[in-house]
Amino acid sequence: MKRSRVNEILRSGEEFIGSFGYVLPPFANLTPADMKARRGEIDAIVLRRLGWDITDYGVGDFDNRGLFLFTARNGDANDLQQGRGMLYAEKIMISRKDQISPMHRHVIKAEDIINRGGGTLCIKLYASAPDGAIDDSAGIAVPTDGVIREFEAGEVLSLSPGESVTLMPGVWHEFWGEGSDVLIGEVSTVNDDLTDNIFAEPIDRFSEIEEDEEPYRLLVSDYDKWLS
Repeated sequence: MKRSRVNEILRSGEEFIGSFGYVLPPFANLTPADMKARRGEIDAIVLRRLGWDITDYGVGDFDNRGLFLFTARNGDANDLQQGRGMLYAEKIMISRKDQISPMHRHVIKAEDIINRGGGTLCIKLYASAPDGAIDDSAGIAVPTDGVIREFEAGEVLSLSPGESVTLMPGVWHEFWGEGSDVLIGEVSTVNDDLTDNIFAEPIDRFSEIEEDEEPYRLLVSDYDKWLS
């Protein structure tokens, strides 16, 4: 993705998030220069990969296959081994109308995916086979706001604003906005996007950035390069 396109997506995303009255934490406003100058103060932001995240999954077609994310808080994966501490994470995301976040599952992360406003959030669901692959024959049951709902393999769950679903590790899912763009909340186990995303096809979680202009904000995938 070109940096100019990323900058454009970030600015429009900020506006969309704000239109729902959702206020981002102060570090969302840090410029690249701010982050460099305050590097010694922001270890938790950098090491836990809090902040902005724009991906086209390396496909080069963000409008049709992509996702906008902001990680507001995230615990330490080491705490999971001890079973105590900050074991949770929170994101706010934008799924544009008909923009697909491709089929994937998580090994460790359980997550609540919440429609915070906008259109209908559509989620296609599959169970995992014993080897972890997609089981295209088995049904699946998922909790939706405390109510267990059953689906056939590959059936689509539709969530209206205010509704949510809990997806446990191993549940294959892809999602998109229907009708209009959707603001999505995610509350989950500690988030590790470097190792805990298993995709059904050979795609990348993060995008390569072509630097055609200065960054408006750093992405979490920029931290190693820009802040090391």
